[in-house]
Amino acid sequence: MNKLSILFAFVALVALQACNSKPKEAEKPAKPNVIVVITDDQGYGDLACNGNPIIQTPHIDKFNGESARFTNFHVGTTCAPTRAGLMTGRNANRVNTWHTIGGCSLLNEEEVTIADVFQQNGYETAMVGKWHLGDNYPFRPQDRGFTQAFYHGGGGVGQTPDYWLNDYIDDTYFRNGVPEQTKGHCTDVWFNEAQRFVEAHQKDPFFLYLSLNAPHGPYNVPEKYFNMYKDRTDLAPHQKRFYGMITQVDEQFGKLDAKLQELGIADNTILIFMTDNGSSAALAGGKKGKKNKVAAKTTGYNAGLRGMKGSQYDGGHRVPFIMRWPKGGINKGTDINELTAHVDVLPTLSELCGLELPATKPLDGMSVVPLITGKKSNADFNKRMLVTDTQRIQWPVKGRNSCVMTSQWRLVNGDELYDINADRGQTNNIAADHPQIVKEMTAFYDQWWASAVKDMRYAKIKLGSDAENPMQITCHDMHTDAAIPWNQSYIRKGIELTDGYLLCDVTKAGKYKFTVARYPKESGLAIDATVEDIKGSKWFDYIPAGKSLSLSKPSITINNKEYPCKFNADRTEAIVELDLPAGEIKYYGEFTNAEKQRVRGYYYTVERL
Repeated sequence: MNKLSILFAFVALVALQACNSKPKEAEKPAKPNVIVVITDDQGYGDLACNGNPIIQTPHIDKFNGESARFTNFHVGTTCAPTRAGLMTGRNANRVNTWHTIGGCSLLNEEEVTIADVFQQNGYETAMVGKWHLGDNYPFRPQDRGFTQAFYHGGGGVGQTPDYWLNDYIDDTYFRNGVPEQTKGHCTDVWFNEAQRFVEAHQKDPFFLYLSLNAPHGPYNVPEKYFNMYKDRTDLAPHQKRFYGMITQVDEQFGKLDAKLQELGIADNTILIFMTDNGSSAALAGGKKGKKNKVAAKTTGYNAGLRGMKGSQYDGGHRVPFIMRWPKGGINKGTDINELTAHVDVLPTLSELCGLELPATKPLDGMSVVPLITGKKSNADFNKRMLVTDTQRIQWPVKGRNSCVMTSQWRLVNGDELYDINADRGQTNNIAADHPQIVKEMTAFYDQWWASAVKDMRYAKIKLGSDAENPMQITCHDMHTDAAIPWNQSYIRKGIELTDGYLLCDVTKAGKYKFTVARYPKESGLAIDATVEDIKGSKWFDYIPAGKSLSLSKPSITINNKEYPCKFNADRTEAIVELDLPAGEIKYYGEFTNAEKQRVRGYYYTVERL
């Protein structure tokens, strides 16, 4: 064979191999990680970057300068309503979270959460800190799409469903439902846990929901942070602690960001900082003078907004929302002034991360990616309307503490209209001057309410499920119009509850053991035990003593039928065993007090035997 023939044969062989070989698939770009950091009771004005001249928040301020800043961003006016809207993209009134207690902060089980969506799309998911959407199955974070969950009970550390004696320092929290002792202040514990999760999953796409209980009361803060403000004469004593808690959060936020940089994943991590409602301590009025005529100067800063936590005015629900994603082009200090809200987070992150949203119930939120990218042709955000309100009762009432919003207008309580661009403090009601705008916004509210009412229903705690058996339930979730002892301080004081029931669903027919008690099981305390008080300080709240109660004649009532209970040998609880069919029940436990009144128990356990 001559050289020319050999050359042709070689070329033919190479061509044949090229035809038979499969082309390499282009590598898919790595999906971005997502971290949502949300604080509790920190308002729009509780950051230096939003004009506060007192507070020290250098790390969040720096982050603010690197990010997209949503300046007209709104949430619920209290804790659980905001968290539910963030989780589902749906207004709190639709999903049984229009309150923070009373059985109306349990996120209905059929709702699809943001964690469900991320988990179903291959993400590692974790929740750290404050959940406040249910302490029992099927409402716990580990039941709602979070593979890893590390959290306290109730709506705050030291509340009735929380582990007994938790007070922010060296507490016991729940890891996927199992109690675990910690060391240090809760804010540091939550951020340390977040860093561990990020480091462990740096090579996986992950979704981390870091939901802090700070700076929610009690305003318990390490002395170091209190001392940063202790000499400020322009702050009330509780504000010094409140500000210290925020500065502690800021310092830890900086450490988390530094960890992302150290691991080399900051550029492809969507990092969000937001808060859950208006400030709880933005402003404080001083005491009047000796002759009770001249009021002392109001202290604090509220960014010129009217109202604070719980208010239907902007100070109650307008909050910071800051987002950075360098690889996605979101890394510059830009302001987005159009109307946006917590219900937009799910659809927005789904679009940014290329996730499939399941076909579920209609969302109140929408993707705001067109605003982030500067391409606004997909929606006219200036004409958009949203609703927020404060219900905090057993069943929502139409028009109650309501606010209908556009980017420019606020219709409050149905008859107060404010141009928010010209009147940030909402001092000039101009409803009479703009009847057509009032009419249009009222019509939207009416249509929205009619839609929301169709979704409203109470959630049911599931008894007898293998997912949580036995389970401890508390009076925190009792349906009642009476004042609920939702905090362990009220339990210690023996605040009485004379009405209310727990709404449950018996999942399997069988024999069940019910107990009713004054103190939680982990306390080991007898029904009539006393508990010493815990001394406070300038930076830490006093916790009252637990007084002895004379309680007798324990019973459990199920669907209006009363069953006597017997005290156990240590008198820590009263017990009865019953055969129950599957199905819905309303139940409660009672004692007779020293005044011969029937009063509800505080703590319950239910076990399918």
